[in-house]
Amino acid sequence: MSGSNEPPAGGGPLEDALGAALADTVRGTGASTGGLYLIEDAEPVLRLVALCGLPVEFSAPWQRLPLTAPVPVADAIRDDRLVRIAGQDEMARRYPRAAAVLPYPFALTAVPLTGVRRPWGGLVLMWPAMRPRPLTPRERDHITSIARRMARLLDDATRPPVLPDQPHAVPVEAVHHPGQTRLAAADYLERLPEGALALDLEGRIVFATASAARLLGRSADRLLGTRPWQSLPWLDDPAYEDQYRTAVVSRAPVSFSALRPPDQHLTFQLYPDASGISVRVVPGGEGAEDPPAPAAARPARAAPTGRLYQLVHLAAALTETVTVRDLVSLIAHQILPAFGAQGLVLSSAEAGRLKITGHHGYPDDVIERLDALSLDTDLTPAGQVIASGTPAFFAHPAEMTASYPRAPRISGKQAWAFLPLIISGRPVGCCILSYDHPHPFTADERAVLTSLSGLIAQALDRARLYDAKHRLVGELQRALLPRALPRLPGLDVAARYMPAGHGTEVGGDFFDLLRLDDTTAAAVIGDVEGHSVAAAALMGQVRIAVHAHATAGAAPGEVLARTNRLLADLDSELLVSCLYVHLDLARHEASFASAGHVPPLLRHTGRPGGILEIEPGPLLGIATDSRYPVTTVPLLPGTTLALYTDGLVELPGTDAGRLTADLARHLDGADGRDLERLVDRLVRHTAPTGRHTDDITVLLLRAEDGPGGQP
Repeated sequence: MSGSNEPPAGGGPLEDALGAALADTVRGTGASTGGLYLIEDAEPVLRLVALCGLPVEFSAPWQRLPLTAPVPVADAIRDDRLVRIAGQDEMARRYPRAAAVLPYPFALTAVPLTGVRRPWGGLVLMWPAMRPRPLTPRERDHITSIARRMARLLDDATRPPVLPDQPHAVPVEAVHHPGQTRLAAADYLERLPEGALALDLEGRIVFATASAARLLGRSADRLLGTRPWQSLPWLDDPAYEDQYRTAVVSRAPVSFSALRPPDQHLTFQLYPDASGISVRVVPGGEGAEDPPAPAAARPARAAPTGRLYQLVHLAAALTETVTVRDLVSLIAHQILPAFGAQGLVLSSAEAGRLKITGHHGYPDDVIERLDALSLDTDLTPAGQVIASGTPAFFAHPAEMTASYPRAPRISGKQAWAFLPLIISGRPVGCCILSYDHPHPFTADERAVLTSLSGLIAQALDRARLYDAKHRLVGELQRALLPRALPRLPGLDVAARYMPAGHGTEVGGDFFDLLRLDDTTAAAVIGDVEGHSVAAAALMGQVRIAVHAHATAGAAPGEVLARTNRLLADLDSELLVSCLYVHLDLARHEASFASAGHVPPLLRHTGRPGGILEIEPGPLLGIATDSRYPVTTVPLLPGTTLALYTDGLVELPGTDAGRLTADLARHLDGADGRDLERLVDRLVRHTAPTGRHTDDITVLLLRAEDGPGGQP
């Protein structure tokens, strides 16, 4: 899909049809709000392209979302299912980051737009707090059928949809009663002692009675077309704007009191619907909560509520970044668009130099020139910003040129925000946001960016520590596992090791293939209990013990028995499962001994395969005198053995036995000519999303025509 710098608009017949379908869906389902997300082609990011029932400015924190973000619409797309959030409590429990940005009572449904060849995006619908009941099966079918129709629109289009920089605001047409006359209604309102206002969904005043103007202390012509918190200084407070946001999102009546200087208390009662908000302005504070402190007692200018929510959203997102790559992606996809920036350079201070740890929106040759500059360079203010701990903002190249003449020529950017990254008084780096055009920085932008710099600094420090530990763990894991498997005539092999998708601890899975002589080999696979350095050390000792006993000529059961006695001598509290296989390629036989390991899978040529039943012995490390029975089976040319660890079949919420049987059927029916592709298919079959909570190891062995000839 393509991006666009055009103003929010339909963009063409396809965009208009999608917008119309969104509005029809909102009206037809009784939802108060609807949003349409599409996936960008360039990167796995969701772009909000159309919004119905809410002001576009409300959507700033979630206009662009990574497809991996912990939000309902991303989960719906990734899992290809409808996601339903019944209320605010469930949102806070399941999606705390989203709940922080939307602290209002509402229900939400997200559904994917899945096309014939690809997922296109997702549809989000929100209902007011007055509708807490769950969706009926008919309503669920109705919403999913709408999503399928929108996906077909995208499938059948002759061109990809245009993705606007800002979502297109789709109007929801209000229903008017034919017998109502506006003139009569206005006359009725003017005769009442209280005031009456009408606001559109953007918060602008579109109607005001004379009594409302009198109570508010401003003429009607100066009120119309403005937002109350903009035209009335004593309402310019985030607390009052938030009351309006609550009414718009929840579609529930809201009441609050405010003090009009010097001593006039007013009660505002907001009544929202799909077309806007009706407001009663009543003298006095009866029936309302005590009014907040007067604006004069607070700072002269607070940040707009939208910016505050944006800061909360970005702060919550920063706490969830794990690696430096995650941090750079978050800044590029969420912080840059939030502040209208196009470029990012993230530098760390290392040994007196500026080491670039991440960037976005710059050509590679520019990054090469900027990387590893001295902290006292005159090519960029970054070093001075780190030394002083004070952010620097340059709204125009002339401002930069005055102190750093060569800087604008290097990057070609037109405006910059240099943010020092300081933790406990210690400089760790600098975050640079840059703009393709001159950009004046408002006071609240500077304040929010300065606040964000501290959060970015903490996230960068955590990410660098994580990356360093992860590299160390990876190097240790690679040292403990075989670098390459030996090739034997008559035996084709393929292996995969996939560490758990979380944490930085070393896994306990191990495997090996040993060449014993020209016609025999030994395969071993196992799993040490836990994820820790102790588990990794024990795994290395078990591998060495198995290798020593196997190459000394011990029988399969004796290999495990001797290894078990070694574990007893080591006095380890960890247990080990292990499967040892002796392969006689001349006699076409395989002999198995198991120490409590999951059973292997067998695939024959021309006849059904399945789970190979092997009599297991106890786990290694339980008792010193344990015996391990041996099971021998034919290993004819074309036979494939699948050895694996329990991470492949023991998934949360599933039955391991049923999943193992399903995996055996999948192995039996798959194309087995290429073992490398086959091992990948087996892993994807049980972990299609690539996310798994335990290590996964798979070792495939296929007997071929070898030195022993045909059986």
